[in-house]
Amino acid sequence: MSAPATGPAQHLIKFGFKIRTRSGLPVDNLVVHARDQAEAERKITQMYMHCEIMECKQIASTAREEGSDLEGIISLISRQQDPDEEKP
Repeated sequence: MSAPATGPAQHLIKFGFKIRTRSGLPVDNLVVHARDQAEAERKITQMYMHCEIMECKQIASTAREEGSDLEGIISLISRQQDPDEEKP
């Protein structure tokens, strides 16, 4: 079971990683979403067991990349033209 969410929506932060795998190969541009850096590092080490994290940086997200809210979805749908309507 997962932990219950606190509040209406959890804000996730995007983190970028550069790692070295256990076989010594470098991997750049790994991106994960997490609540904080510790959770992001945990996710990386779960996917790449025994890896070495060489770099971790928080990636600034633009407003467009942030999660969608109900009002944003409704306004997007309302802006679309009804397919049954024909242009004159």
